[in-house]
Amino acid sequence: MTVKYLWVEYNKVNERGTFSPGDTLSGRVTVVTSKETKVQCFLVKAKGKAKVTWCDQEGEATVVRSDKKKYFYFEHIFLQDKNSGKGSEIIRRGRHVYPFTFVIPNTDMPSSYRGKWGNITYSLRAKLTQSLWLVHKTKTEFPFLTKSEFPFASKSETIIIGLKERQCATRISFYGTGKVTMNVTSEKMGVKQGEAIGVSVEVLNNSAGTATPEFYLCEKETFVAKSKRTVHRNDILFATGDSVPAETSQTITKVLSVPLQLPPTFFNCCMMKVEYRLKVILNVNLARDLEIKLPLVVLLGSPKPQQQKPRRSIWFRNLPA
Repeated sequence: MTVKYLWVEYNKVNERGTFSPGDTLSGRVTVVTSKETKVQCFLVKAKGKAKVTWCDQEGEATVVRSDKKKYFYFEHIFLQDKNSGKGSEIIRRGRHVYPFTFVIPNTDMPSSYRGKWGNITYSLRAKLTQSLWLVHKTKTEFPFLTKSEFPFASKSETIIIGLKERQCATRISFYGTGKVTMNVTSEKMGVKQGEAIGVSVEVLNNSAGTATPEFYLCEKETFVAKSKRTVHRNDILFATGDSVPAETSQTITKVLSVPLQLPPTFFNCCMMKVEYRLKVILNVNLARDLEIKLPLVVLLGSPKPQQQKPRRSIWFRNLPA
């Protein structure tokens, strides 16, 4: 095997290390050979796509739901056999660098994302074909950031109003001759990655038992494939407040810090979306719990320098005789 090393890398265009619609994606493919190598085809591809896959149980049968969408596909050929696949192109012994340049389409596309049953990925792939049975491949993904001004707005909304406004909700439950009232307030509906948000719960406990609030940051992923859909829910953060004794009232506040790497809310992909909720559950002794959910929009945080993901390159070793 004369191809000893093959890898692909790209040039950053900003301090965040991300690419967006309209950007120029340039880089290089490097190949190291131990001796003169005949090549049928040598190329690099740039691809953006979304793909979802999950399984449903219908009776005793398992049905696979799957769909995909291609946002763009470009191909640059460095070497192409002109002699009916006989390997007429030659790569000399040593290290060789092949530059490439692509321009990403200036259209609305979602940001990179990896979810429970679906991914949105943008990648570079290099492929060197020596023969039908001897093909070398390498791949690296590059982070992509949408240019959509409101990726967190659904199709029925042009903009979400009130991201900085306080939110409030109330629940009342009766327990025999007493009742419990829970008022939940959050500082705002929109919060950036890495920021903290305060959530307050006012408990008026006129029942005979204690009441304990629990605070959650909940994530909801929705995946769609050919008119079928599935949902995955996940609790990102959890905190417990002080218990409120019987026949008393108290206001409890918790500060929840949104993880810096938590994906932002988005709706601008036809096959998947991600949304969040603030959930407060009031556990009442010997009674039914009260629950309140408030919408939360996670916005893109401040730019942070990113390193290229470790490239998946391949070392080739000679097989023993």
